[in-house]
Amino acid sequence: MKIGILALQGAFAEHRKKLEELKADSFEIRNKKDLYHDMEGIIFPGGESTTMGKLLKDLDMLEVLKSKIKEGLPVFGTCAGMILLAGSLEEASPHLGLMDITVKRNAYGRQLGSFYTEEEFKGLGRIPMTFIRSPYITKVGKEVTVLSEVEGHIVAAEEKNMLVTSYHPELTPSHEVHRYFIEKFCRK
Repeated sequence: MKIGILALQGAFAEHRKKLEELKADSFEIRNKKDLYHDMEGIIFPGGESTTMGKLLKDLDMLEVLKSKIKEGLPVFGTCAGMILLAGSLEEASPHLGLMDITVKRNAYGRQLGSFYTEEEFKGLGRIPMTFIRSPYITKVGKEVTVLSEVEGHIVAAEEKNMLVTSYHPELTPSHEVHRYFIEKFCRK
């Protein structure tokens, strides 16, 4: 099994470390040709969603990614990755617009609003969650399954081949969310 990690900006190295610890092969996606490698899944890391979206467009990667995900390539988006996948954003236009969710960017405020908590993740129990300038989901479509909520806000969800979290599981000691992605989405 091989998982690609979008490595244009953000916390891609931390995701790669989690995958290594789970004995899953991975590689970094830095340009359009990297999208044609064999892969069983892809991770969109946290970082700056506006910067990532601009780079995806400038590097002519947006439409290829969109097509691959529509065709069923499993994708896991954390924080900015969730924003990239969102079907709509409350205050901007979406980048890929693939998942039937509406997302509020920087919903918990600026860097000073960052926090750590432990909450339920459907099927996994209580897991650690690190929020850094994180978004949350304000609306979900009929086929979206809510996986976690914090303070009444949706912070993890899935739809078809897409998994998103508004927090950073790559920055916690837990491997549960990465294992969930691999086992549920990538090993079919």
